[in-house]
Amino acid sequence: MQNDTFDAVVVGGSWAGLSAAMQLVRARRRVLVVDAGRPRNRFAHTSHGFFGQDGRTPTAILEAARAQVLAYPTASFREGEATGVVPPPEPDGDFEIALASGSIARTRRLVIATGVVDELPDIPGLRERWGKSVLHCPYCHGYEVAGGRLGVLAVGEKSMHQALLLPDWSADVTLFTNDAFEPDDAQLAALAARGVRVDRRRVAALVGDGLTLAGVRVTGADGDETLGLDALFTASRTRMASPLAEQLGCAFDDGPFGPVIRTDEKKQTSVPGVFAAGDAARQMHNATFASADGVMAGISAHQSLALA
Repeated sequence: MQNDTFDAVVVGGSWAGLSAAMQLVRARRRVLVVDAGRPRNRFAHTSHGFFGQDGRTPTAILEAARAQVLAYPTASFREGEATGVVPPPEPDGDFEIALASGSIARTRRLVIATGVVDELPDIPGLRERWGKSVLHCPYCHGYEVAGGRLGVLAVGEKSMHQALLLPDWSADVTLFTNDAFEPDDAQLAALAARGVRVDRRRVAALVGDGLTLAGVRVTGADGDETLGLDALFTASRTRMASPLAEQLGCAFDDGPFGPVIRTDEKKQTSVPGVFAAGDAARQMHNATFASADGVMAGISAHQSLALA
């Protein structure tokens, strides 16, 4: 594929992208999936809560899904980066997608499913445990650490949400405010009602053997102390994993932890012919949401072709 033309190019071959591609190839449209091979949840050993796939590795799920999409004769796959995009020179013309290999893919419709990159708190011992014993979502990982000593590392007021949810998984929950915010009286009362302790000391480091978390070292006026902990929940700041939406001039909204591509209920962006799905285009993130968004984006992209 040096210079080829497709009905749709899907950039991003994870939950959202493959779900979009499946709808399009089943509509017998010629589709190219471009994937850089860096799914956001690659750091997790297993994926949980995804219908019919609970407990499987993310890699196994994606490999099976890719094989199913590629079983359709109108599907193509290209491993690598989509580095740039040129919009059509005229309405309903072709987008030109530049690939890192040097080839160009032309397409009538574009689905951006490139996800986001997590920017984590800069605390020693945290980054290497991300997705293992440092977690972001109790619905994705809470069952596996239920009954343990759980902590929430605050990154702002939004961390209250995690702290108030976690007592459904454990009676031993501590919110580490870590100078990120100070709960007001009403918030303190809500935390107390749920049995959540509040520790205002700074979290200096995470400790434990290998990727296992044994505790956090906190620093206060009285010196350092290590508190036992089995899992730590926190939220990341996020940024776009791909520049394509910005290059096209897509509108963005401010999400609670980073920018989000603006879409309508059909996953159409502000740029005609461009759809977006998954973590890059929604504020709440998990695999099921991403897949559902991909289904909608794929169907909408097809209908925009069929009914134009």
